[in-house]
Amino acid sequence: MKVVLLQDVKAQGKKNDIVEVSEGYARNFLFPKKLAIPADAKAINDIKNKKSSEAHKIELERQAAKQTAEKLNDITVKITAEGGNDGRFYGAVTSKDIAEALKSQFGIEVDKRKIVLDAPIKAFGSYKVDIKLYQEICGKVTVSVCEK
Repeated sequence: MKVVLLQDVKAQGKKNDIVEVSEGYARNFLFPKKLAIPADAKAINDIKNKKSSEAHKIELERQAAKQTAEKLNDITVKITAEGGNDGRFYGAVTSKDIAEALKSQFGIEVDKRKIVLDAPIKAFGSYKVDIKLYQEICGKVTVSVCEK
């Protein structure tokens, strides 16, 4: 009997998979626990529609990430901080500071966890910072740290 899995079932398959199981297993275990439904034409069509809408959503997210990456490549984020006499400033510029500056200066929202910094910036100057927007899509932002 062919069934459509509604949840991951150990040794059978993942959610939305169409699998062949014995009738007794389906009637006595899968159906009562709401782990599967019979694989009729409606259920198969619903799964195809879900998969196509998911693929469309992923493509839209990828296009939005590409557009954001193109915008970020031309941007210079200016962050001001108080410093000492030796050319270093008090504290550090972190990914959170860069994300807030991007939002306030350019209106671009980027999650602070997507900003790649090896270590917090602790000196004045200009730095290139990578921002991972999506799988295999990165943008580069120039961060300029200057003294107040």
